[in-house]
Amino acid sequence: MKTVADRRTKIETGTGAELWLHMYRQMTAIRLFEEQVNELYTRALMPGLAHLYVGEEAVAVGVCEALTPEDYITSTHRGHGHCLAKGAAPDRMFAELLGKEAGYCKGKGGSMHIADPTTGNLGANAIVAGSTGIATGAAFSAKQLGTKQVAVCFFGEGALGQGVLYEVMNLAQLWKLPVIYVCENNFYNEYTHYLETTAGDIQARAAAFGMPAESVDGQDVRAVHAIATRLVERARRGEGPAFLVCNTYRMRGHHVGDINREYYRSKKEEQEWGDRDPIKRLGDWLIKEKHAGAETLHDMESEIRREMEAAVKFAVAAAYPGPEEVDQDVYA
Repeated sequence: MKTVADRRTKIETGTGAELWLHMYRQMTAIRLFEEQVNELYTRALMPGLAHLYVGEEAVAVGVCEALTPEDYITSTHRGHGHCLAKGAAPDRMFAELLGKEAGYCKGKGGSMHIADPTTGNLGANAIVAGSTGIATGAAFSAKQLGTKQVAVCFFGEGALGQGVLYEVMNLAQLWKLPVIYVCENNFYNEYTHYLETTAGDIQARAAAFGMPAESVDGQDVRAVHAIATRLVERARRGEGPAFLVCNTYRMRGHHVGDINREYYRSKKEEQEWGDRDPIKRLGDWLIKEKHAGAETLHDMESEIRREMEAAVKFAVAAAYPGPEEVDQDVYA
């Protein structure tokens, strides 16, 4: 298996087509997974709601491709993209969403609580900023044990209103923990623009702790990956935490039932961000640089679409957990 360092060397020597094609595949897989999730919801096959990651794929893929399988991530209520980018299997993901025993949490976690420790995914969390302490604790453990692992904590800009985020960032900086705080600023706290809820400069909040803080175009997977790689390698060397603001956009509603969004954002705004689709941007660049042809990308998408359809069929046919499971692995 190629290491992160191997892949970065290929990029620097101008032979990174393999990596970029892999990232294109990963982003497309997340997009098509989410489209299937929406279909399951509209067909009334999925209990509850889901929060789609459509439009934000470059953040999860750009960051997770800078990590090793042993590194940790924590996720959010909008976490399918993070799970898949870190290595989760679509069939078990769909099974979890449908409440089936074959799911990662035996169907008990659902959309907002998927975890897969085998790929370093310590879990999604429906509580805003709820996973910040978990990621920071994992980084503390890695430092104490000397494992050289890095933890990445994904959260939305709504988490900036939660005190726990600042508590853990303070400790992480004091103790020089190997954790990267990735703020996915998609501009909306549910139905409210973040400027109506969040005072001051997002990036400056981390700088106040003396923590390195950067921002990036979250619709450009190559830019996200470049900065994430640098910050992860810095953390792995023992130089402490960092804060990364990825400015991105959710192209769909807050959740799958949020269809008519014109009362809080305009069609024009959605179209403008749609023109910056991260998958299309990378695809256009791959074609321009002659790393791939349009037919190759089309064939890749068709292949992934078939994989997702097969994964859905697996999940739909899977069994529900038995009654004896009702009090197993439940701690609260």
